[in-house]
Amino acid sequence: MKEQLKLHSVFSVDCVIFGFDGEEIKVLLIERGEEPYKNYFALPGDLVKEDEDLETAAGSVLQSLTGLKDIYMEQYYTFGKVNRHPLGRIITVAYYALVNLHEFQPKASSFAKGIGWVSLANIPSLGFDHNAILEKAIERLKWRVTVKPVGFELLNNKFTLRQIRKLYEAILEKNLDKRNFRRKILKMDFLLPLEEKQKNVAHKAARLYQFDYARYKELSAKGYNFDF
Repeated sequence: MKEQLKLHSVFSVDCVIFGFDGEEIKVLLIERGEEPYKNYFALPGDLVKEDEDLETAAGSVLQSLTGLKDIYMEQYYTFGKVNRHPLGRIITVAYYALVNLHEFQPKASSFAKGIGWVSLANIPSLGFDHNAILEKAIERLKWRVTVKPVGFELLNNKFTLRQIRKLYEAILEKNLDKRNFRRKILKMDFLLPLEEKQKNVAHKAARLYQFDYARYKELSAKGYNFDF
């Protein structure tokens, strides 16, 4: 009987965590406290254990390094260049997540000695190939928000039309006509206007809205386009 060949593969997961501060899209970076790339900023990531599937690994890595859990995550790309990792051939599966940065308080732990939100305009040279992983995540996010309302994960439960517009402008990196955007977003018919307005603002208080997930699910069955 031929001896069975036992295969061993080394995989890692890396997580791009996006947040929105009301003006800019930011990404959560850790400062590595171990080699390789000690003292470099990097995306939260680590090796996949032999008894873990990928999604479980992504969740456990994120929680162990940042304390974040139970957040929206989506797998978007696999990176497998031969020399991408200095310790050997390691293929990484990348996930991106969207969080309301005002509701989560990430905390550095494990080999992450520091952690913080960094504007996409100020991303430093990251460890490994994490700049390329981040760039691919930004590309995916720009496409994703035009076909599915995932961007609302970045907002408070109640928001103004201006806040939605600023969010889409930040993601798409372009200015959107105020009146045209308002007309299009309201025509989509998945926003619930509330009998509430902003409080404690220096300007005229604007009406607040909520995203109607049930209505969106009903409408999306017919096909929807979020391209502004």
